[in-house]
Amino acid sequence: MDFDFSEDQQALRDAVRRFIDKDYGFERRTRIARAGGFDRDAWQGLAGLGLTALAVPEAHGGLGFGAVEAMVVMEELGRGLVLEPVAQGALIAPALLRQAPDELQAAWLPRIAGGEALVVLAHQEAKSRYRLNRVATRVVDGRLSGVKSLVPAGDIADAFIVPARVAGADDARDGIALYLVERSAAGVHTRPYSLHDGSRAAEVHLDNTPAQLIAGPEQGLALLELAADIGIAAQAAEAVGVMERYLALTVDYLNTRKQFGVAIASFQALRHRTADAKMQLELARSMSYYATLRLGDAEPVRRRALSQAKVQLGNAMRFVGQQCTQMHGGIGVTDEYAGSHYFKRLTVMEMQWGDTLHHLGEVSARMQDTAGVFA
Repeated sequence: MDFDFSEDQQALRDAVRRFIDKDYGFERRTRIARAGGFDRDAWQGLAGLGLTALAVPEAHGGLGFGAVEAMVVMEELGRGLVLEPVAQGALIAPALLRQAPDELQAAWLPRIAGGEALVVLAHQEAKSRYRLNRVATRVVDGRLSGVKSLVPAGDIADAFIVPARVAGADDARDGIALYLVERSAAGVHTRPYSLHDGSRAAEVHLDNTPAQLIAGPEQGLALLELAADIGIAAQAAEAVGVMERYLALTVDYLNTRKQFGVAIASFQALRHRTADAKMQLELARSMSYYATLRLGDAEPVRRRALSQAKVQLGNAMRFVGQQCTQMHGGIGVTDEYAGSHYFKRLTVMEMQWGDTLHHLGEVSARMQDTAGVFA
């Protein structure tokens, strides 16, 4: 199978990398993190590259690119530790809004493409434990009441895509619909905070809040699962960029730091640990490609593939992050050094969209018929 990127895909990668190197360096990222984890000017810069239009159909002013282009972009954003929620605003939101009524698409997709509107998925709840079907937020007469947690840039986003229950128990698979809620709507209250990696999130409280229907209960959960799989694939690519850059920083450090008059890169034990980290990085890269290429498959195949990818990525992120930090020694955990922030990002990503143990359970549950052997 040919895994070479096309000229257009490589040009897209180069454009994002130049933006990161020129306009989103470590110093600027540090300022953004200290200011709360989101910068509107940086978001407009990403929009200027066309990243917010990446997955928006051409009919609504977007580029209409596919999953491979998204993967290329996310790798480079991981390399630069970009804090703004590009996967949420530019990949997940357009994928869900494409299923909305025509008037809702016309109202929001062009604004997303132009970077004028940030729309994010608000699906996590306090007792969900990564279960997408566990939804306690309720709908009564078209108005929503509930609390959503860890909503990316929740106090800044212009609107939320909210799963809410129209019928059934809180953990039933049926009865979940998707709604669009504007942050300025009555009954919306947000409480912002920073995550461990410096990114911005918020609790979003909905109290009898008006909303617009995106998809009814006959397809709500299926679309929510698709959104999660898009998020996992995007995060896998981002993690590859994070790990690749952190490993490169580590190699540079090993070649610079001296003990007993020689660079510590010459120590056999450290060379072996570096090789092991490189192997984990390449395993993660392979699974990132796998996750991206499986996004178009039927739901059972896609769901299992994305959980498999998340398990491998979780193991790789933990291993590479810990090894690179340990090989740095004390400087590896200082806030002034970029390496510590790559470690923090990897730590947070391992917990997002379901941690490694959760997805190990998902893989196991989906392989019962084949006794662990891929069909």
